[in-house]
Amino acid sequence: MNETTSVRTQMTFAASPDRLWDRLMFYEQIEARPPLALRLFLPVPKGTQGRKSQIGDESRCLYEGGHLVKRITRIEHGRHYGFEVVEQDLHIGGGIRLAGGSYALRETPGGGTEVTLTTRYLSARRPRWLWRPIEAAVCHRLHRFILGAMERSAPPQARQETAA
Repeated sequence: MNETTSVRTQMTFAASPDRLWDRLMFYEQIEARPPLALRLFLPVPKGTQGRKSQIGDESRCLYEGGHLVKRITRIEHGRHYGFEVVEQDLHIGGGIRLAGGSYALRETPGGGTEVTLTTRYLSARRPRWLWRPIEAAVCHRLHRFILGAMERSAPPQARQETAA
């Protein structure tokens, strides 16, 4: 388990980067119950403890059956928010270890914002040619759930989605 995989999902919002910045959230902060497709493959989140507003802050993300600790590594207000997973006491899909993630915001013509949500992880599942697309599909579904929660927190917003 030595190759880090990155999965990126993009969504365009009809809101400025400043307006969206305060709506960035972790999966564990979404109050709505995850859809069945996510509950089948991922642990169910219960909430967070700790701060996440400055570089070095750590947030303990609680799940049914365990937790993660995320440390904030990069903040560029209105442009980038990054974190690494520094502790994982949580079983995910046959030995997946989360490495970190980020939100990148880019203003689009007309005052909208393209948000790219990235998740980085390591997987022991073999063969990789079989498991990588399955893991990516679950990750994109997770990203769409998070980005959808952001969208619902600031209506009305138009969106366009792409998966990379």
